[in-house]
Amino acid sequence: MPNPSPSHYLTPEQDRRLRRWENCNRGYFIFAFFALIVVLVFSSQLGLSSGDSWGPLGVLLALLVSPIIVLQLRLACPACHHKIGWQAKLMAPDQCSHCGVFLRAREKPSA
Repeated sequence: MPNPSPSHYLTPEQDRRLRRWENCNRGYFIFAFFALIVVLVFSSQLGLSSGDSWGPLGVLLALLVSPIIVLQLRLACPACHHKIGWQAKLMAPDQCSHCGVFLRAREKPSA
């Protein structure tokens, strides 16, 4: 199988931007996960919910989850700027489905 041409890979600057998005996305997800656990476990002690009303708790949950949605929808291929969106989870996919560029760093040939 022939090696893909260098044009099928991201430039170092494009790769840095994509890794920055991944780090931000992963960091916020970890923060939100633990914050959700704390909020849900201690919601009645914090006065956020009662047996009848989830008003303040619902708002807090929406505030914690909405940045995850925004981060996902903002991700675009650094090469063609096509929105990747939900194709990515915590990390960018291996390859852009629109332009075919590899979104992972090219492996260095072994000497």
